[in-house]
Amino acid sequence: MAKIAPAKQVKPRKRAAQTKVQVPTDPELDAWLHGFLEATERIRKLDLPEDDGEPMESEWHYFQIGVLIQSVYSLWHDRRDFYAGGNMFLYYDVEQAEEISSLVKQGLPIRTRYKGPDFFVVTGVEATKPRRYWAVWDEGGRYPDLIVELLSPSTAHKDKHENRELYAKVFRVPEYFWYDQDTGELAGFRLDFAKLEYEPIVPDERGWLWSKVLGAYIGVWEGEVLNRRYRWLRLFDADGNLVLIDREREAIARARAEAAERRIAELEAELRRLREG
Repeated sequence: MAKIAPAKQVKPRKRAAQTKVQVPTDPELDAWLHGFLEATERIRKLDLPEDDGEPMESEWHYFQIGVLIQSVYSLWHDRRDFYAGGNMFLYYDVEQAEEISSLVKQGLPIRTRYKGPDFFVVTGVEATKPRRYWAVWDEGGRYPDLIVELLSPSTAHKDKHENRELYAKVFRVPEYFWYDQDTGELAGFRLDFAKLEYEPIVPDERGWLWSKVLGAYIGVWEGEVLNRRYRWLRLFDADGNLVLIDREREAIARARAEAAERRIAELEAELRRLREG
């Protein structure tokens, strides 16, 4: 099992580049180990849910999350040190996990304690590890490096206020974006670590937002994906090229193969005509 932080030690993260780990003295170490073992035992007894049981806001939400996940894996196809996921529980302290587990056992709603970004990326973690949910204490204390929320009438206020505050001051997520497919609103923010406040990312002339975390632009693209036409949130590389997902790559490869076959047939027909003439 991965290293687990003590019950009272899962706090807002501090980036490794900005903080120095302080080794506890002997009395502190004894207290730390006691908390570690206590938290480990408490967590082992929990049966944690993987989602909040609520349906997706719309069909578009479901497919958009998949497009973003596939886009990151396509963009970073040669990397094995990250995880991209969405619509899954994010457990950030033991007390939150215990409260949710208790609510589930009582058959009570868990939405108020549910923290599950629509889409998120975490770097510096094992890529192939199976995950039912994201538990910070089970991932070396790693929180998301980037979060995207897909707005809807029922979630917009929470995403713009409550979640923005949580992601800045508790999770300390370096980059936070939201997108409203109905209105076309796209906004992005970069964390000022000194103030623990988000500063707006200025869009370029295309309305795209540069993500330092991804090394790519995030922008709106209208077209057909997975047999559905919407205004999608997509990734674009540094040169402005659309980052294709696997199905798009396959479609392009088939089109090229078919074009090559047609050209060969045309050349063979021309050659026969010349021979017969």
